[in-house]
Amino acid sequence: MHVHAGQSEFMRTTIEMTDEQRAKLLHLAAKRGEKGFSALVQEALDEYLKTMEGRDAEVEAALAARGSLKGKEAEQLAEACRLARDGWR
Repeated sequence: MHVHAGQSEFMRTTIEMTDEQRAKLLHLAAKRGEKGFSALVQEALDEYLKTMEGRDAEVEAALAARGSLKGKEAEQLAEACRLARDGWR
Protein backbone atom coordinates (compact mmCIF):
# COMPACT_ATOMS: atom_id res chain seq x y z
CA MET A 1 0.00 0.00 0.00
CA HIS A 2 1.25 3.48 -0.80
CA VAL A 3 0.49 6.18 1.73
CA HIS A 4 1.24 9.88 1.58
CA ALA A 5 2.80 11.08 4.83
CA GLY A 6 3.53 14.60 5.99
CA GLN A 7 1.86 17.85 6.90
CA SER A 8 1.34 20.91 4.76
CA GLU A 9 4.40 22.75 6.15
CA PHE A 10 6.60 19.71 5.56
CA MET A 11 7.58 17.83 2.44
CA ARG A 12 5.09 15.19 1.42
CA THR A 13 6.33 11.84 0.25
CA THR A 14 5.07 8.34 -0.45
CA ILE A 15 5.99 5.49 1.84
CA GLU A 16 5.12 1.83 1.57
CA MET A 17 3.57 -0.05 4.47
CA THR A 18 1.41 -3.07 4.97
CA ASP A 19 -2.32 -2.85 5.59
CA GLU A 20 -1.65 -4.09 9.13
CA GLN A 21 0.88 -1.30 9.79
CA ARG A 22 -1.57 1.30 8.48
CA ALA A 23 -4.37 -0.06 10.65
CA LYS A 24 -2.16 0.00 13.75
CA LEU A 25 -1.02 3.55 13.04
CA LEU A 26 -4.60 4.72 12.54
CA HIS A 27 -5.60 3.02 15.79
CA LEU A 28 -2.76 4.71 17.71
CA ALA A 29 -3.58 8.06 16.16
CA ALA A 30 -7.25 7.69 17.09
CA LYS A 31 -6.29 6.91 20.69
CA ARG A 32 -4.39 10.21 20.70
CA GLY A 33 -7.35 12.04 19.21
CA GLU A 34 -5.68 12.59 15.84
CA LYS A 35 -7.30 11.99 12.46
CA GLY A 36 -4.19 10.87 10.60
CA PHE A 37 -0.92 9.28 11.54
CA SER A 38 1.57 11.78 10.09
CA ALA A 39 2.61 12.94 13.57
CA LEU A 40 3.30 9.33 14.59
CA VAL A 41 5.45 8.76 11.52
CA GLN A 42 7.35 12.00 12.15
CA GLU A 43 7.99 11.03 15.79
CA ALA A 44 9.17 7.57 14.74
CA LEU A 45 11.52 9.05 12.13
CA ASP A 46 12.93 11.55 14.64
CA GLU A 47 13.58 8.77 17.15
CA TYR A 48 15.18 6.52 14.51
CA LEU A 49 17.44 9.29 13.22
CA LYS A 50 18.49 10.23 16.77
CA THR A 51 19.30 6.58 17.49
CA MET A 52 21.32 6.22 14.30
CA GLU A 53 23.30 9.40 15.03
CA GLY A 54 24.11 8.05 18.50
CA ARG A 55 25.10 4.70 17.06
CA ASP A 56 27.46 6.35 14.58
CA ALA A 57 29.15 8.22 17.42
CA GLU A 58 29.51 4.99 19.42
CA VAL A 59 31.06 3.18 16.47
CA GLU A 60 33.48 6.05 15.85
CA ALA A 61 34.50 6.03 19.54
CA ALA A 62 35.01 2.26 19.48
CA LEU A 63 37.11 2.45 16.32
CA ALA A 64 39.19 5.27 17.80
CA ALA A 65 39.99 3.01 20.79
CA ARG A 66 41.17 0.22 18.51
CA GLY A 67 44.67 -0.86 19.39
CA SER A 68 44.77 1.00 22.69
CA LEU A 69 45.03 -2.22 24.73
CA LYS A 70 48.31 -4.09 24.64
CA GLY A 71 49.63 -7.43 25.81
CA LYS A 72 47.76 -9.19 28.60
CA GLU A 73 44.87 -6.68 28.68
CA ALA A 74 44.24 -7.23 24.97
CA GLU A 75 44.35 -11.02 25.41
CA GLN A 76 41.93 -10.88 28.36
CA LEU A 77 39.47 -8.74 26.42
CA ALA A 78 39.69 -11.00 23.38
CA GLU A 79 39.00 -14.05 25.57
CA ALA A 80 36.07 -12.33 27.30
CA CYS A 81 34.60 -11.44 23.90
CA ARG A 82 35.05 -15.01 22.66
CA LEU A 83 33.28 -16.40 25.73
CA ALA A 84 30.44 -13.90 25.36
CA ARG A 85 29.97 -14.77 21.69
CA ASP A 86 29.97 -18.50 22.47
CA GLY A 87 27.19 -17.87 24.99
CA TRP A 88 25.01 -16.18 22.35
CA ARG A 89 24.64 -19.31 20.28
